[in-house]
Amino acid sequence: MEELKASAANSSPLTPLGFLDRAATVYADTPSVIYNAVTFTWSHTRRRCLQLASSLSSLKISRGDVVSVLAPNIPATYELHFAIPFAGAILNVLNTRVNARTLSAVLRHAESKLVFVDIASREVALEALSLFQENNPHRPILILIEDDEVEPLTPSSTVHFEDTYEGLISKGDPNFKWLYPNSEWDPLRLNYTSGTTSSAPQGVVHSHRGTFVMTVDSLMDWAVQKQPVFLWTVKMFHANGWCFPWGIAAVGGTNICVRNFDAPSVFSLITRHRVTHMCASPVLLSMLSNENTSENMPLENPVHILTAGAPPPPAVIQRTESLGFIVSHGYGLTETGGVVVSCAWKGKWNHFPAEERARLKARQGVRTLLTAEVDVVTSAGESVKHDGVTLGEIVIRGSCVMLGYLKDPERTRNRLKNGYFYTGDVGVIYEDGYLEIKDRLNDVITSGGKIISSVEMESVLYMHPAVNEVAVVARPDEYCGQTPCAFVCLKEGMMVTEEEIIEHCKKNMATYMIPKTVAFREELPKSSTGKIKKTVLRQTAQEMGSITYQNLNNCSNES
Repeated sequence: MEELKASAANSSPLTPLGFLDRAATVYADTPSVIYNAVTFTWSHTRRRCLQLASSLSSLKISRGDVVSVLAPNIPATYELHFAIPFAGAILNVLNTRVNARTLSAVLRHAESKLVFVDIASREVALEALSLFQENNPHRPILILIEDDEVEPLTPSSTVHFEDTYEGLISKGDPNFKWLYPNSEWDPLRLNYTSGTTSSAPQGVVHSHRGTFVMTVDSLMDWAVQKQPVFLWTVKMFHANGWCFPWGIAAVGGTNICVRNFDAPSVFSLITRHRVTHMCASPVLLSMLSNENTSENMPLENPVHILTAGAPPPPAVIQRTESLGFIVSHGYGLTETGGVVVSCAWKGKWNHFPAEERARLKARQGVRTLLTAEVDVVTSAGESVKHDGVTLGEIVIRGSCVMLGYLKDPERTRNRLKNGYFYTGDVGVIYEDGYLEIKDRLNDVITSGGKIISSVEMESVLYMHPAVNEVAVVARPDEYCGQTPCAFVCLKEGMMVTEEEIIEHCKKNMATYMIPKTVAFREELPKSSTGKIKKTVLRQTAQEMGSITYQNLNNCSNES
């Protein structure tokens, strides 16, 4: 069979863009996007995306250009996931929570040719552009996304905008032939990290192939049925909503877009639209599970909720499922573009007590079907023992892995080596082959020669009924080197002392792990993607100074 080779008939580049064409054929008259009083069908959405792509081409946007989007989870943001790459350009969805200086730095680094700006972000966008040097040749064009839900612009605020979003749609050709990638390895999207583990956000580039594989993989792994109703509670700027903008098109689902939300509004939207699926960070899980109004418990119909982004405490999972949610747990990074490890559920586990089920579900799990390989390795690159104890760094291999960091070959080499992507996350593998994250490399606490997982400690602390949020970091210790310091945010109306927290820890964790410091805070610092900023808390713990002892037996290395 050596004479048989690939031909044009079987070598078309993989891309998720074609999912919209299929959706417009199969699900033409069914709702694609719902936002407040606005409803589009899949035929509407395809036509609008083609018109937008046509107008972008008229503005001289071409292959390889970066086009940015500064907008929340509204229909325009969803449509631009197709329209921008339809024109051959690279999609860059920006974090709406960053300040003008960071935004300006990102736009300059990306060399964005054009930026779609939501009306609520107009001032920060204009301030970001004011920080460009006057002679900068990469100053982008601005297009305004208007919204009846936000107060109208004053005339002086519109002068810097080339056109409006709906204006571009009205001028575009609905019969525009969208541009297929020349290669499936061509860049499709540029995402920026939150900057929590480095001095500045890093530009992560993903290909058409990687995005296609990640999209299909996510649908299969989560077992998403045809025509789900998907509530957009994960930000589309967060790794492109874990690839679900393309995924919901693939299965002809309905996208429920929402500009802002809180726990009551989420429950209201679930009821109104009969939501079947949503994604959420552990912070949102905690928010939902702490919403104690009787009308929300339990849900009338089960809602599948996929959580990722940080290890969720078992206690939070248990509380969320008690409300009627079916929680699935996964693991991924901006550099993988979505979820690449999931806690594949076994039927026999359904017969376990709720607390044990939650503990098992809190593990990140095993590689998804289309992820080539996931392992935990020592500093020498050898696989760790499958004992649930031996720590190592999580490494990943597969099409899901980024092409690299934009304009940063050294960082790319440091993270893509030995045929793997080195995540910077520390984990263990259990005897059954399931992986569990124990910490970030920077967050591991070494106390009296013992390695302490801050994630493991946080899981215990979340079991306390008064604890709303918690983060554990290292505090200097004159004898032990470091000891755990717990920053605790209590639930509203709850009162508890440091001694009570420590007593709870004594009952539920090894002696050497018990925090020597408990600091209460009204709220914990968070990154623009909602993750607790341990870098800030580590600095705070450092400023507390070193713990000193009159009796060395008080050191946390007791066993």
